Amino acid sequence: MTGKDAARIAKPAIDEVLDRFLADQRGRLAARTFVHYEQAIALLKDCLNGYGYQWLDKPDAALFDRLYNAKGAEHREFCQIFGPEHILPNLGEFLDYFMVRKVIAGKDTLRAAGTVTKKLARWLAEKGHVGAEDAEDAAQRGGKAARDLPKADELAALLHEFAESQRRHAEGEEIEDHFTLTRVGPGKLWLEGMMDRRELGPILVPRAISTRCKVGWKISGVAGRAGRRWKLIEAWNVYPG
Repeated sequence: MTGKDAARIAKPAIDEVLDRFLADQRGRLAARTFVHYEQAIALLKDCLNGYGYQWLDKPDAALFDRLYNAKGAEHREFCQIFGPEHILPNLGEFLDYFMVRKVIAGKDTLRAAGTVTKKLARWLAEKGHVGAEDAEDAAQRGGKAARDLPKADELAALLHEFAESQRRHAEGEEIEDHFTLTRVGPGKLWLEGMMDRRELGPILVPRAISTRCKVGWKISGVAGRAGRRWKLIEAWNVYPG
């Protein structure tokens, strides 16, 4: 590692800041609750280390490439290189993608991801690491995720089971896409594909499913024709809007 690169490593880096956050929470939380905080922060670090580099500007991306690809003791992860100002811009990736697509978790862990994010954002502002306005926006996003992630996970399980029963009825065109819920009615859904922008529907579903759907949420899966109607024949993930 060159002296120039070493000088550009943040002090404190994200790893240290998140460890300080956990240390501050340890004394005020019950042991069981603190375990959820530890799990959420560990997952956030995994997300930052795996995906945070995508949003770096050219100089920081070049620094990351050099240090990440360094051998032995000179190797550094994203959270060991950059400072806490990089946390809030990556929370969308963490809550809207990573926790839905990359983590197999129960409702408590999904809820904690949002709750801990909310607390972390405000703590970062209190410690002077980020601005108050940005922190409050992130805190609101975390609070919403705490409510919506468990519901989206439950909906995904119901859609997956229902879609499995619909595949045998499909007999024509099939579209694999990330669909946005554009309209919801009792026992009916309308989906718009991200790629071809067609609105498909109404797609008939049990009311137990339609009552859990929210306009703006996204469903990854496959829609297939059955005569003049469209059916959802595969459902993988639900992403809260």
